[in-house]
Amino acid sequence: MPFRRPPKMELAVAYDAEHASSTQRIQHEFWPLDEIDPKNAKFPCCLVWTPLPVVSWLAPFIGHVGICREDGAILDFAGSNFVNVDDFSFGAVARYLQLDREQCCFPPTVAGHTCKFGYRHTEYGTSLTWDDALRSSMRYFENKFYNLFTCNCHSFVANCFNRLCYGGSMSWNMVNVAALILFKGRWVDSMSILRSFLPFVVVLCLGIVMVGWPFLIGLFSFSLLLLGWFLIGTYCAKNLIEC
Repeated sequence: MPFRRPPKMELAVAYDAEHASSTQRIQHEFWPLDEIDPKNAKFPCCLVWTPLPVVSWLAPFIGHVGICREDGAILDFAGSNFVNVDDFSFGAVARYLQLDREQCCFPPTVAGHTCKFGYRHTEYGTSLTWDDALRSSMRYFENKFYNLFTCNCHSFVANCFNRLCYGGSMSWNMVNVAALILFKGRWVDSMSILRSFLPFVVVLCLGIVMVGWPFLIGLFSFSLLLLGWFLIGTYCAKNLIEC
């Protein structure tokens, strides 16, 4: 009997079945995380935020961010060639968002990507665990100069997210990291809300009383300029801002 080659449809189905089974085999079994413990500043696998002195008094949507290891220790890019470990700069955490490790890509081999980027992710730098990705970003930013406008704490977190390919994306930057914690973050407690907005309210009231409506216009212009800088620097001049 002559040999008959299987139809292309059957080959495609067989390949899809094999690919699906191999993908299932490389799924990680994650260790269970400890409970979030704000009193001891432990936020396992969380994105964390706290207000900045002076800057947040004028623009309360701007603050300092960090990302946490699986044991809850906070890492934040706090200055040139320096990543702070387990000692969050600028005060206690005010807002946090626990991240889902299932939304990350931890490929054991080049062919083991669960994300759609494959080679690009490998070239950027992949990791086998959450903490491994954070360590790689730490080593990278220990050779970076800090600049509030071009290379700051948001850049460090975005770099971690891109190494993790968090949410199936490698397009993390200052703006969408800030938006993530701003719109999805949870307040630690009522005092955190007060600590974040009271200085802004006080400055706003004093400015209106002492200067009048021009102060309000100036404050609005300042916020608009900051927002415009980061939007333009991120999406229009892509080599200007570090991520």
